[in-house]
Amino acid sequence: MGDSSKAAEYYEKAHEIYKKALPPNHPLLAECYNNISQVHINKGEYTKALEVYEKVHGIYEQALVPNDPKLAISYSNIGHVHNRMGDYSKALDFYQKAHKIIETTQPVDYLSLAVSHSHFAACYERMGDYTAALNALEEDLKIKQDKLQAGNPAFGPTYCLLGRVYRCMQDYSKALQYFEKCVTIAEETLPEKHPNRAVMYTSIGDVHRLMGNNEMAISFHRKALNIQENIQCNPLECATTYSNLGETYRAMEDYPTALTYFQKALQIREKKLLKNHPDLAAIYHNLAKLHLATKQYSIAKKNAQQAVEIAQEKLSPNHPHLLEYKKTLEKVQKKS
Repeated sequence: MGDSSKAAEYYEKAHEIYKKALPPNHPLLAECYNNISQVHINKGEYTKALEVYEKVHGIYEQALVPNDPKLAISYSNIGHVHNRMGDYSKALDFYQKAHKIIETTQPVDYLSLAVSHSHFAACYERMGDYTAALNALEEDLKIKQDKLQAGNPAFGPTYCLLGRVYRCMQDYSKALQYFEKCVTIAEETLPEKHPNRAVMYTSIGDVHRLMGNNEMAISFHRKALNIQENIQCNPLECATTYSNLGETYRAMEDYPTALTYFQKALQIREKKLLKNHPDLAAIYHNLAKLHLATKQYSIAKKNAQQAVEIAQEKLSPNHPHLLEYKKTLEKVQKKS
């Protein structure tokens, strides 16, 4: 975390200088706050990031006209943090505000419009509305294919999201196809140890696990960890890789190793996320399935109940994850 700490230190120094020299609503102060917020995001400190982004937005609302593109970026940034915090309805609301500005700006910034559609898709995917996510990604892809050459790095996030949606829809061959397209772009455009490459490797690994290719899955998760454990990156991304490894070892019935990785993931998520975050529900559910397999029914029941309680609070009643958690809880209750 040394790099993030140094960056935060420099940004704070710049902020102190600007604060003394500039009026409180000066756009340069907002830019400084944006930099500080990004450091918090990279460290998985989403509550702090949100607080700073809201300061930025307050400055922009005073200093800019209502349809200024910077306000759209500000709305999107706040939306991103809410999405990462598991507040998907709030995120969608801010993305819609950003989209409204982008749509009415002349001349139309088509690539910003495409990115806006991808923001909707990311939100819909987390909300479990996979049809809406695909529709939004179709709009995103249509614009990019019209305006950009094939292989442009801007396609990467779109392919990644398509992979995630098709994985959720259990169309694993399509998911793998899109994740591989994304990783091809990443390997051509990003440094070897870039954290985004790690995210793609563990995503590919997870699809291989779902397809029953456990050894292949482990090799991709190891590639991800080789990056994540050796550079400064968002610890929550590392937690996802640990969780994916845990699921793979659980599938291989190596329960002690699976438990080790689940505990690593849980430790990070409990430290970094609010107690009602959907990603905590996911790890509790993984632990419930593990303890069910090892016949530790009382622990499995507790974990399954934790998953269901969070999901009932944060997800829609028909969200696929909530339905899955309830199904696991029913299985445990029959055993206990």
